[in-house]
Amino acid sequence: MPDIAATRQSTAKTLSESFPSKSIKTSILSNSTSRPPHEHHTNLPEKNTPILPPTHQPNQLPPLHQLHLFIELTIITMATELPVEAHVSLNGANGSAAKDATSFANKDALARMLKGGVIMDVTTEEQARIAEEAGASAVMALERIPADIRIEGGVSRMSDPGMIKRIKAAVTIPVMAKARIGHFVECQILDAIGIDFIDESEVLTPADNVHHVTKHGFKAPFVCGCRNLGEALRRISEGAAMIRTKGEAGTGDVVEAVKHMRTLNAEIKKAQNLSDEELYVMAKDIGAPYDLLKKTAQLGRLPVVNFAAGGVATPADAALMMQLGCDGVFVGSGIFRSGDPAKRAKAIVQAVTHYNNPQVLAEVSEGLGEAMVGVSVSSLPESQKLQGRGW
Repeated sequence: MPDIAATRQSTAKTLSESFPSKSIKTSILSNSTSRPPHEHHTNLPEKNTPILPPTHQPNQLPPLHQLHLFIELTIITMATELPVEAHVSLNGANGSAAKDATSFANKDALARMLKGGVIMDVTTEEQARIAEEAGASAVMALERIPADIRIEGGVSRMSDPGMIKRIKAAVTIPVMAKARIGHFVECQILDAIGIDFIDESEVLTPADNVHHVTKHGFKAPFVCGCRNLGEALRRISEGAAMIRTKGEAGTGDVVEAVKHMRTLNAEIKKAQNLSDEELYVMAKDIGAPYDLLKKTAQLGRLPVVNFAAGGVATPADAALMMQLGCDGVFVGSGIFRSGDPAKRAKAIVQAVTHYNNPQVLAEVSEGLGEAMVGVSVSSLPESQKLQGRGW
């Protein structure tokens, strides 16, 4: 085992060059700012196991149950793998081949740092500070929350880089930002300003109805939505280091997020019961790489972090998604469209932390004020549903 103190110093220097965001460096090098992993989520693949390319043979290490050990091994992994060479875009047309691209193993490790946390949509520096004070593990910087995008309509694009940089300067936690599906130039811009994570999001108006962004050549890790196992594995094969349910953003109705998570769980369970020959057929049917499907079947879960998103509005909603097997929760319109955003934000963070304790959930659900009014997904025509964007 390498000397930990020396490794910390070496890794901090390398990270300062590879990850300009102070928030990411703080999250990785501090033992006090991350939440412990939940018991039923300890079967994630090992932290230094690259998922891409799918043919790579993973190292087999024992499960890690203590956060400090997780952090030390992550630091050692990063110290031995950075700096790294670029991953070249697969088709040269819908991605970047940046020379400072980060290895998938390191992106995967950064995404795992958010495990067990809540990521909140914010539109101002003040909202970002409220989210941080409430205990959010990260914030999503955008000019309009999904509820407003749904009401106002029009073409929704990447947010102003200046606004994103102001939010980054206002907080010490990681900051994410959204790019349109297939718009690799928006992703290049976000990468250039040092964003911590890029969400290739169906909430924004798609720029390409055929291609998603090839994500290997970017420094920042990518987050992508899914409705089923095929969508999840296609995004991972493109380079996504975090998956989330799509749900139906901006509604405050959690029913679609529940549907997508249950669909994912059912398809993974099905894959676990198939022979290798049958897995080949399933991979073809769902449009997913065979090696990734086989790895998922072996793990009994996705090989990357999987968060809930789309319609989470209450502490009970958040706990529901955690009990269904999610690793954390995105909350969009549900906080800053409510009567008491600061109190509701803290309550949802507590609900995610104590998702399996009904007594705590009852306590944090009291006196939160009015939840966002929202809209029932069942009342929406198909043309107004955002979840169908992408493939």
